Amino acid sequence: MSAARVLALLDLLQSHRQWAGPELARRLEVTDRTLRRDVERLRDLGYRIETTRGTAGGYRLEAGSSVPPLLLTDAEAVTMAIGLRLAAEQGIADAEQVAAGALAKFEQVLPAPVRERVAALSSLSRPATPDAIPVAAELLGQLALVCRDHERVRFRYRSGDVETRRVVEPYALVAVRQRWFLLCWDLERGGWRTFRVDRLSELFATRLNFSPRPLPAPDPAAYVMASVESLSKRYRVEAILDLPLERMVERFGRWSEGAVAEGPKQRAGR
Repeated sequence: MSAARVLALLDLLQSHRQWAGPELARRLEVTDRTLRRDVERLRDLGYRIETTRGTAGGYRLEAGSSVPPLLLTDAEAVTMAIGLRLAAEQGIADAEQVAAGALAKFEQVLPAPVRERVAALSSLSRPATPDAIPVAAELLGQLALVCRDHERVRFRYRSGDVETRRVVEPYALVAVRQRWFLLCWDLERGGWRTFRVDRLSELFATRLNFSPRPLPAPDPAAYVMASVESLSKRYRVEAILDLPLERMVERFGRWSEGAVAEGPKQRAGR
């Protein structure tokens, strides 16, 4: 049995939600019988691999009762370690202690050259500012998966005092100005939309896949940034209130975002 082939199989299973058996065998250049033996070997190692039968049958990696070893490239390991280092300061709710514990376990098993790359890249990374809006890591993870798998989703969206239901085709998650945004195609409105993730609720994955449309711009991050900046320019206003900052924040709530004390009387400006 080839250990390299089994690792290649694991890499494929971890990178896609479900594979058809013939396609896996073709990619690994093995027979169906060899593929079944390799799948059983991974099961013996603790990986829960579900088999579906029929013409549309295949294999998928399930979440298990414990976490088996992950197969990561050096680049993936560096990215994960950088993400853990910055998680507590990037607007992910309740992440500080969890990220610190996970990072301690993760970095101790990294090869020395990979640890050096993590340290070098971390020194160049700028943490988020204190006004970052927290978003649940679980929600970000769910959105990342549906973007990757091209799966339609439904959710509630709150804009001001108005709440609507949306059905969309998600394409990308983008962080702009300490906020997370979802770039997607809105099916009911027939156009591209950008939603703030902190305003989403009741996310539901439909398990209906879609064929990706051509993106509205070559770079999704640049497109979202331009959309946010155009909105900011269109509605940007400044005001000075003869009111203590604390009272102003208490009275205006989330509309006081970005307020600062100004002048000897500590007036609030936006």
